[in-house]
Amino acid sequence: MCGIVGYIGKEKSLPILISGLKALEYRGYDSAGIAIFSNDKIEIKKSVGQVKILEKVLKDDIDLVGHLGIGHTRWATHGIPNEKNAHPHNDCAKRIFVVHNGIIENYKEIKEYLQNHGHNFLSDTDTEVVPHLIEDFLKDKKDFHTALLDTLKMIKGAYAFAIIDSKNSDTLYAVKLSSPLVIGVGKHENFLASDPSALVGKTKNVIYLKDGEIAEITKDNINITNLEKQKTHSEIVRLEWDLEQAQKGNYPHFMLKEIFEGPEIVLSALRGRLKGKENFVKLGGLEQVAEKLKETKRLIILACGTSYYAGLVGEYLFEEIAKIPTEVHFASEFRYREEPFEKGTVAIAISQSGETADTLAAIRKAKEHELLTLGIVNTVGSTIARETDAGVYNHAGPEVGVASTKAFISQLIILTLVAVYLSKSNGHSKNHALLQELEKIPKKIKTILDRSSELEKLAEKYKNCDNFLFLGRRYNYPVALEGALKLKEISYIHAEGYGAGEMKHGPIAMISENFPTAAIVPQNSVSEKMFSNLEEIKARKGPIFAIATEGDKRIVSLANDIFFIPKTIEPLEPLLTVVPLQLFAYYVGTKRGFDVDKPRNLAKSVTVE
Repeated sequence: MCGIVGYIGKEKSLPILISGLKALEYRGYDSAGIAIFSNDKIEIKKSVGQVKILEKVLKDDIDLVGHLGIGHTRWATHGIPNEKNAHPHNDCAKRIFVVHNGIIENYKEIKEYLQNHGHNFLSDTDTEVVPHLIEDFLKDKKDFHTALLDTLKMIKGAYAFAIIDSKNSDTLYAVKLSSPLVIGVGKHENFLASDPSALVGKTKNVIYLKDGEIAEITKDNINITNLEKQKTHSEIVRLEWDLEQAQKGNYPHFMLKEIFEGPEIVLSALRGRLKGKENFVKLGGLEQVAEKLKETKRLIILACGTSYYAGLVGEYLFEEIAKIPTEVHFASEFRYREEPFEKGTVAIAISQSGETADTLAAIRKAKEHELLTLGIVNTVGSTIARETDAGVYNHAGPEVGVASTKAFISQLIILTLVAVYLSKSNGHSKNHALLQELEKIPKKIKTILDRSSELEKLAEKYKNCDNFLFLGRRYNYPVALEGALKLKEISYIHAEGYGAGEMKHGPIAMISENFPTAAIVPQNSVSEKMFSNLEEIKARKGPIFAIATEGDKRIVSLANDIFFIPKTIEPLEPLLTVVPLQLFAYYVGTKRGFDVDKPRNLAKSVTVE
């Protein structure tokens, strides 16, 4: 979850570190800190809260002029958010300084061992054992690299470390295991970050560290070895993102900017992949496993959070379009299941970051059972992208807002394309109307965005509610779940998403004139069923806010408030119905006075289990 930055080069490191921390703040913002090699010693500064508070602390500090430094923005796991628990952490001699993402599972045992050997600890974190452990190994007159290797061999868990040593002013150390780290390659300077978004505007060339790799980074050289001291091959990848994509522009929040990017996100996901008039879908990322995909008998979708809800839509798509039995599992639970996997089972991982720890663990379990694995990820070169057998990139660009919006849209597009691709492999290729309609979706999303002021007015009406029920059926059942999640994440209003048929099996007991329902009621195969559900709510004086199809007159007599969307075919409805719910959550959150880009207790990329 947390964010790491590092720099070594010809420029002053402090402005670069602060810029990188601001770019990564969506990953954690309980506290922040930096350590800079300046005036022949390492200086450290920390603060509780957002990076702007640290920046204020550093404003008048003219002594931090060094060209080597590391920084961290924290999402608390071990130890409450306070200054002593903020990173970086150091050893007793204040020689070694470390920032860390991930969790050290055996830190208590290591800490007890080190305390028995005379080490004093200042924080409640798991991270602090690392510099002390390196220090302990250095007492045996080992060189730093060997002491670091011995330390890594003792540690269990997931980690990304950035480390500086006061006795080596020209080297930045980086280590990765199950937590992302990327090196930015420059000219007479090099960068380090836990996410490529921190490197935007600094360099286009990056190296994604692999698990078990140790990088020794100087301003002119990058030496990468594994835990056996063997040099490893490192590929330099070109970043596709640009600075404009990673900045807000004229929008007050990244979340709003990213919602309004919806039409372009759809176009980006379709570009070069879809020719509707020719009934043709091309997914180059799947071509290398095309023959194996023809043998698919069952699909398992593995994901968490918003990606899981996209997967639920995918379940309908794969079964209806490709005629393949499909199951969706919470990745966090899949690893504990013990079930026989028949030949022809394919596992699909969905993750915006490509670093989600639970999803990565689930994919690794699938590979242990020799399943073919596919990835649907947004971040090029991410761990899931590398570890799956094949996959498709979203091409949505950086998503900074913690609550996923445009990534969800792009995931739905990719799932639709994959379903059509698989339908051809399985002999079910009558998708001409669907593909032609898919090309019209960007303009239809834009018509919704052009009327965002209507949703802002509705947000004003409902902003003081304590509870909300979201209802949908079939393709829109997952959208109800996602709409409820967005409202919870952004406005802290208690909200629950349900399949509408389940309402009378419990939730209807909560309905009252103070308990509104958001109903997703486009004209489709289950409209009549939805209208019956709304009649039940209306009879109990429950307020209804409906998402309905333009021209639907029946909904007028049932709903208190209506937002109309363009007509589309049923499998593509989620691409339209989710947009007003995203905007509604955004406006409710802002009207309640919250920072919607950084909802409390949440982080963008969940890299711990």
